[in-house]
Amino acid sequence: MRSVTWIEDLARRADAVLPDYVSAYYHSNAGDGSCDREGIADWNAFRMRPSVLRDASAQSTATEVLGTPVAAPVLVAPMAQQVGARPEGEVLTARGAAKAGTLLGVSTNTGARFADIAAEGAPWWYQVYVARNRDATRILVERAAAAEAKALILTVDTTPLGREVPAIDPRNWPAGPRKNRTANLTEAELDRFGSDTDMALDLTPDTIGWLADVSGLPVLCKGVLTARDARRCVDAGAEGIIVSTHGGRRLGTSVTSAFALPEILAEVGSEVEVHVDSGIRGGAQAAAAIALGAKAVHVGRPVMWGLAADGADGVATVLGNYQAELVTTLRQLGIGSIRDLGPADVVARGAARV
Repeated sequence: MRSVTWIEDLARRADAVLPDYVSAYYHSNAGDGSCDREGIADWNAFRMRPSVLRDASAQSTATEVLGTPVAAPVLVAPMAQQVGARPEGEVLTARGAAKAGTLLGVSTNTGARFADIAAEGAPWWYQVYVARNRDATRILVERAAAAEAKALILTVDTTPLGREVPAIDPRNWPAGPRKNRTANLTEAELDRFGSDTDMALDLTPDTIGWLADVSGLPVLCKGVLTARDARRCVDAGAEGIIVSTHGGRRLGTSVTSAFALPEILAEVGSEVEVHVDSGIRGGAQAAAAIALGAKAVHVGRPVMWGLAADGADGVATVLGNYQAELVTTLRQLGIGSIRDLGPADVVARGAARV
């Protein structure tokens, strides 16, 4: 019988304290869930190639992402509706991230105010869902920059996003502290923009330059799964690419992020930082991604489950576990620093490829 992983146990603990509709939203994915399941399987299919007779008496996981120092290349992915897990939402997530010495992404659909998130001391990036009315997006981006966001994450895969299930759409949730998604717009602004705050369907590469001009911040593009799109983003001014299937919520039959990462690294990895998320369920899988050439990995659902189960301490524990597993993997590989991981240290088996 297969043993239950600590992440699976954490998910069960979180589900036990969450309303059914919140739990279902966090678990939801596109189609029949194939992309989500295969994403986890593909990351688990990588195997590391340990070296011997090398000094591995000490390990360092410290690195920088777009110039920001972090204790390890394990960041918190932007996730909507964190107030569904705890009323304080990203404020607690930021507190946990600060304790772990890392960085978090903050979703457009957050119920926490930017200033309150920033006050916890963790560096953060603002994830942008561009609104149909660009003035709404401009206001939010300017407020995020004023609250010292260090970069923007433009989510580019929202047009075909396939996770919407009416029964668990947060807009259909009962009124209360678990519902807020618009904490950084005033009531007057919400009345003014109305449904035009919904996501735009007419994005082009020009959006990248526009966001950089509005904010004065570097822009990463999240949701890229092909080399051709990575090239278009970089040519339009993106300073980073996040290879992502939106946690299996974009397209049920999509390729996985593990499958897509190597070709994107080959295309733009020498020019910009390439990050990856979707299905990375531990430090060993994070090590595989870094060995392939990713600058960092982003963790979503496990952090949300940690937030739901144990608040800020739960977030810090999840990130600490990833970091500890990464250190163990480095030690067992005979490697002293995360910076020394490379393609020679990893090989693909099964569905994943290098």
